[in-house]
Amino acid sequence: PLRLDIKRKLTARSDRVKSVDLHPTEPWMLASLYNGSVCDFISNKSYKIPLLFCLFSPSVTSGKEAAAIHVVRSIRMVLHSDKELTFLALCPTMPLMWYSVMEVWAVQWSCLDSVVGKMLTGRCLCSLKVWQLGSSSPNFTLEGHEKGVNCIDYYSGGDKPYLISGADDRLVKIWDYQNKTCVQTLEGHAQNVSCASFHPELPIIITGSEDGTVRIWHSSTYRLESTLNYGMERVWCVASLRGSNNVALGYDEGSIIVKLGREEPAMSMDANGKIIWAKHSEVQQANLKAMGDTEIKDGERLPLAVKDMGSCEIYPQTIQHNPNGRFVVVCGDGEYIIYTAMALRNKSFGSAQEFAWAHDSSEYAIRESNSVVKIFKNFKEKKSFKPDFGAESIYGGFLLGVRSVNGLAFYDWENTELIRRIEIQPKHIFWSDSGELVCIATEESFFILKYLSEKVLAAQETHEGVTEDGIEDAFEVLGEIQEIVKTGLWVGDCFIYTSSVNRLNYYVGGEIVTIAHLDRTMYLLGYIPKDNRLYLGDKELNIVSYSLLVSVLEYQTAVMRRDFSMADKVLPTIPKEQRTRVAHFLEKQGFKQQALTVSTDPEHRFELALQLGELKIAYQLAVEAESEQKWKQLAELAISKCQFSLAQECLHHAQDYGGLLLLATASGNASMVNKLAEGAERDGKNNVAFMSYFLQGK
Repeated sequence: PLRLDIKRKLTARSDRVKSVDLHPTEPWMLASLYNGSVCDFISNKSYKIPLLFCLFSPSVTSGKEAAAIHVVRSIRMVLHSDKELTFLALCPTMPLMWYSVMEVWAVQWSCLDSVVGKMLTGRCLCSLKVWQLGSSSPNFTLEGHEKGVNCIDYYSGGDKPYLISGADDRLVKIWDYQNKTCVQTLEGHAQNVSCASFHPELPIIITGSEDGTVRIWHSSTYRLESTLNYGMERVWCVASLRGSNNVALGYDEGSIIVKLGREEPAMSMDANGKIIWAKHSEVQQANLKAMGDTEIKDGERLPLAVKDMGSCEIYPQTIQHNPNGRFVVVCGDGEYIIYTAMALRNKSFGSAQEFAWAHDSSEYAIRESNSVVKIFKNFKEKKSFKPDFGAESIYGGFLLGVRSVNGLAFYDWENTELIRRIEIQPKHIFWSDSGELVCIATEESFFILKYLSEKVLAAQETHEGVTEDGIEDAFEVLGEIQEIVKTGLWVGDCFIYTSSVNRLNYYVGGEIVTIAHLDRTMYLLGYIPKDNRLYLGDKELNIVSYSLLVSVLEYQTAVMRRDFSMADKVLPTIPKEQRTRVAHFLEKQGFKQQALTVSTDPEHRFELALQLGELKIAYQLAVEAESEQKWKQLAELAISKCQFSLAQECLHHAQDYGGLLLLATASGNASMVNKLAEGAERDGKNNVAFMSYFLQGK
């Protein structure tokens, strides 16, 4: 099966919806209602007669009002006819509009052509006729429905000359219009079929019926994949859009938008910068090395040369390199195929609901069903087992992760022994290269855990601390972050991820650092240390890059491991403009002395010097800054350290006469009181001058 994730994104209650459309660039849905209203979420238009069709004009894709008015004018133009409108379509490439009324098909703006067809009453045409523009008679007629045809659609791909039709005989038919034959009939709807469409992106057919259901069929095998029933009575219309997973549905009681399938593109990159992706069933490759010395700017699309590798035997939903990059697995249609990454030669294949690579590049697992998981090594089956609570999903890495209704269970790849069961429902699992750290991302947050392999080995030998949920000390929780991870990867001990609010961040040692704010949803492909760059792709298969210094990540990783000798070796390779960021990281980890050494920001260094009681460094920074505030802060520190002469100097620089009076009287320093009296009188600080003279009996 396709395993399409189907999520409802919008429900809008209204009167009967007879037509829906999606805007090509904006997140808008347009709906025309039988009561004469147009719901476009921009302006509310009303007419005195039923509206059966509405469309966004392909030639108007920007500006809210422009798009909406264009649509309304189109509808008005059609309704000049006194006969019932039965069909409306806009040409995607020319300023032409097709519409049909009771007995006439016409092409409008300047009425280039009109065709009179032989029809029965209303929409009771039982055959399909295909015309060429400019011809007065049809090229051919397709017959097969027993009752009136309600809807037709062309297959948008170039590999099949197909049409689809739905009729009142409750059947959906797929036609080969070159051979003039019906290639398949889809049965299952219990009432009239009101809408039928080939999805422009996914290998599916969407049909709607007056029985209240929307059915999703595989466009190659014609297998029924899913049936949707949202309880909004009869289905009247469906609309989908190239480049989008959203589908709009119109019902008696309103309209709905659903998202079909994965948002993530089928795309993968190996450690050397070779990127493989699937464009429908075609597999293509691009090599970052081929760009040579081309200047790369953060966030800009990379000018990659694309090479066709061939066609895949299945429709790819995911593509993933194995850890060493020699092989790539393509999954879809309930099957997997492992190819050589260089030439796309078939190495192994099989049926599977899901596939996961182990950290060992020669090992992988498949989820054969909801109860059976199989492990392969060197393309041969090594072990098959049934997890205790079933298998809803599997995850690769250092341990084999299996999600069930009871939570997440980690198993040893070698002997499928349970390591630890955790009460959590993961969405993604990401292991670091060392196998010491793992990120478990859920629908609401993500957790960073440390895998304690030594304790696991000890427990396996002694059987101490082992329960029915596995080894109690297998993991240590390092942190929980309330952010949703879309995609992620590890570089050392730094976890880099894209968030649900389109930020590119990395997490290390409890600190989150934002690398970039993305203007659209992007998916992480990988990090190439020698380039100091991260690479991301979007669902239109555009590749962009962002700078991220490997020296900074290596330094932070060394600090997290308390390896300060390695950190000191890495420090000289970090540019000065990046060192203050590193110093803030050190400070948050509690290493303030090291932060003071590393930081290049005078303000930050002064704050650290005060916190550490480093009077000499703070004094030098105060001299350079010539700030009264800094002298006052340093004076307070000097007094707390009983450095009264330094405190006196600082208070003089700060012109803090009240502080000087307190210091002079508390220390019983008569000469200091005398100097203060003279200075205060000279500067017009009369209250302090009076008190100073009074204390001296003058």
